[in-house]
Amino acid sequence: METSPHILLVEDEPDVASFIRQGLEEETYEVDWVKEGRRALEYVQQQDLDLVLLDIRLPDLSGLEVCERLRLHRPHLPIMMLTALDAIEDRVSGLRAGADDYLPKPFAFDELLARIEALLRRVEQTGQTDTLRDGPLAVDPAARTCTYDGEAVPLTPTELDLLTYLMARRGQALSRDTIHRDVWGHDFDRGTNLIDVYVNYVRQKLDEVGCPSPIETVRGVGYRYTSCVDEAVSSND
Repeated sequence: METSPHILLVEDEPDVASFIRQGLEEETYEVDWVKEGRRALEYVQQQDLDLVLLDIRLPDLSGLEVCERLRLHRPHLPIMMLTALDAIEDRVSGLRAGADDYLPKPFAFDELLARIEALLRRVEQTGQTDTLRDGPLAVDPAARTCTYDGEAVPLTPTELDLLTYLMARRGQALSRDTIHRDVWGHDFDRGTNLIDVYVNYVRQKLDEVGCPSPIETVRGVGYRYTSCVDEAVSSND
């Protein structure tokens, strides 16, 4: 029997949450509700979800920050922002944070429903998966696994988060400040070599299973994920 799509609603206003949840459940969706951004991040790690409805103004973390962090662990999970912030710059910020759609409040429930259907249909049609692949290297953030040519790579949780983050941003030169903020979740202490240490850990563990390192040092900036396939080809030239 086909299961109903599972939606996480992140909304701190009980009346609004009740309205949305009741309407979606009447349409046979399975809806879970949390009020805080940090709880949403924990929930996404623990549950198999099909879509997130995310308010921007939350009592702890901004919805924008929540969206950016969700993209680290679930790069293809559909995210729709629901917010009273309706200026053009607010919409742009939401989309740049990683949202797939942006619906300002107040909204008609039928429009919300139509947009949800469109997002879920897009995922189904494109066959998107949360697994990140680079030739024989595969990282599944939801399952918390990393394999190379079918062999498990024994990464720690932090090492896996770091590789996932870099891999999802292939080709981008990322500063140590940015990496530390997004992966560790707090400000970067410039007096520590924490990131360099963890990059070396990841490189060593990939090397142990025969994977050429796809993480390139960008002098004066930080790091960039290239491709283990490209590296393997160039090393044989």
